[in-house]
Amino acid sequence: MNQTSKPPHVAQIRLYQDWLSAQRGLHFETYDQLWQWSTTELDAFWQSIWDYFDLQSPTPHSAALAQNVMPGARWFPGAQVNYARQVLRHVDAAQAAGLPAIISSNEKRQRRELGWPELRRQVASLALHLQARGVQPGDRVAAYLPNVPEAMVAFLATVSIGGVWSICAPDMGTPAVLDRFRQIAPKVLIACDGVTHGGRDLDRLGVLAELRQALPSVQHTLLLGNLNATVSIAGCADWTSAISQNDARTDEFAPVWLAFDHPLWIVYSSGTTGLPKPIVHGHGGMILVQLQLGRLHNDVGCSYHPNSFGERYHWYSSTGWVMWNAQLTGLLGGTTCVIYDGNPAGSREQPDWTTLWRFAARTGVTFFGAGAAFYAGCMKAGITAAQCGDLGRVRALGSTGSPLSAEVQQWGSDFMASAGVPGIWWCNISGGTDFAGAFLGGHRELPQTPGKMQCRMLGAAVEAWSDTGQPVIGEVGELVCTQPIPSMPLFLWGDDSGARYLASYFDMYPPGHGRRPGGGDAEAQAGAVWRHGDWLRIDPGPAGGCVIYGRSDATLNRHGLRMGTSELYSAVEALDAVLDALVVDLEYLGRPSCMLLFVVLRSGRLLDAEVKAQLGQAIKTALSPRFLPDEIFQVAEIPRTLSGKKQELPVKKLLLGQPLDKVVNRDAMANPASLDWFVALARQRLASAG
Repeated sequence: MNQTSKPPHVAQIRLYQDWLSAQRGLHFETYDQLWQWSTTELDAFWQSIWDYFDLQSPTPHSAALAQNVMPGARWFPGAQVNYARQVLRHVDAAQAAGLPAIISSNEKRQRRELGWPELRRQVASLALHLQARGVQPGDRVAAYLPNVPEAMVAFLATVSIGGVWSICAPDMGTPAVLDRFRQIAPKVLIACDGVTHGGRDLDRLGVLAELRQALPSVQHTLLLGNLNATVSIAGCADWTSAISQNDARTDEFAPVWLAFDHPLWIVYSSGTTGLPKPIVHGHGGMILVQLQLGRLHNDVGCSYHPNSFGERYHWYSSTGWVMWNAQLTGLLGGTTCVIYDGNPAGSREQPDWTTLWRFAARTGVTFFGAGAAFYAGCMKAGITAAQCGDLGRVRALGSTGSPLSAEVQQWGSDFMASAGVPGIWWCNISGGTDFAGAFLGGHRELPQTPGKMQCRMLGAAVEAWSDTGQPVIGEVGELVCTQPIPSMPLFLWGDDSGARYLASYFDMYPPGHGRRPGGGDAEAQAGAVWRHGDWLRIDPGPAGGCVIYGRSDATLNRHGLRMGTSELYSAVEALDAVLDALVVDLEYLGRPSCMLLFVVLRSGRLLDAEVKAQLGQAIKTALSPRFLPDEIFQVAEIPRTLSGKKQELPVKKLLLGQPLDKVVNRDAMANPASLDWFVALARQRLASAG
């Protein structure tokens, strides 16, 4: 549809509010009133989400929230659902509108489109294949696949028959994958022969052999020829054959009905010590939360709905990050998903930060999402819209993964304005793998302030708490959630006693601690409070904008003044000479504060007196002289996780004398070699101190 022929856009959240008014007689003058209702009348709110999206069940449920307690909330008892069934219900309408389900491309510019009927056929064929190999409800199916349509097909086929899905990205090393898959004992392994990343073809057949050897629970292996379509290995079934069935059985196939809390997938925390937490989410909780997030807050419409203009949803991610799971939100809501497999910044030899933008232009993306670090990289690279093709269909930018600075957001707005899209709407969200959702996010109709998230999400009773467990406004506090959300983990796999689950989220505010607004009964008051591990500030006033200041376990508490690391990064990374930075404060168990700053500088620049002076002035101006670092170091790279987060806590622990193998899993990092420099520094400092 031509840009000029579009009717005025009506926000999805406005359509929902209109429905509440017409169907429930509920009228809210402000978003704050709507949010207050959604977090105090939980049963009514989540029932409204069920009804608004017309979710189906062959059996009735007795209540939306039958037991309000954390952990252990009971949602929709009696209801039966299936995530794949909710996806495939869109096939006929989307086909009639002539819209694809998935559009994909990669570094080799191999564009593919998968139509909704073909998606249904492939899902049915693979589901029947898995059933024939003995997969029963509750069996785990593990995947070692890149961000390609086949991964989505495999997920839908698995969960359609009640299997429990888990995926790792092929850029993860064997130890990191085994740390995850060994814990869940998968019955089936679906893997690829290799991937293309950064301009190189990376063979993964050796890793596949190691995985098969080390996972005795695997009874069936399915091989996708991602690099070589004709690849064949003894003992592995062929992907093409597995999805080739096209007969009466595939036509008649329908996903099975499952209990609302039947396990859907297992995702893994990016913990810095010990084995990753295998987090189990349920079908029903994810359907509700992803529809609420994707449609209402991200404002991503159903592609065949008249109000959506043929929506095309893209959020760049590898399959090792929970944003891959969030990308599935598109299919869940009847939206065309647009996915890219490869390095969004080109190769090391030929960096190209226009890669994703040009991909979005070619495929007509309407919602463009990526990690905050991606936008910062684009700004630093100095790309222009003129290099990127026609971005006129993009109407929203999404960001997550780390705090987005005001400077970078303003750059993105100016970039889109130069592309002919003035006043672009930013949907900045903050949540986590732990509940595969968002606590803070966007609202199409609320004011925008660069560097801030617009609101607390509907149904998310989020507050900032002081050290004494009291809510604060206009001050930085611990991010907590005082009421349950349907997508909070069912349990951690293998955590039979629940002790690890409690320690992960409820150790700071155990049952009976603090305040549970809206939970007037004794049961609610006795529940624990979810502590997320982020520093949060909520603005005063009805708009209630929010700022995340980084992880609360990596906060700078300098001479009595507490500051999030993101504030320091915003200051120093704004300097032209600085490409990246990391800061740690070695204050620990009574030690005096010792703040170390590590910077990556532009090619040819050195950490001389001039650059040090610029850094000092930037910190004094933006923060306080209290935050001038004790020492500054120039490094080649900042250690980052696979999802792009800076490894502040591992570096801090290294410099405090803890051994490398106790503080971080190198195989789960994006750039593990970057740690070598920090290990050497730690040894040097410890030797000089001893």
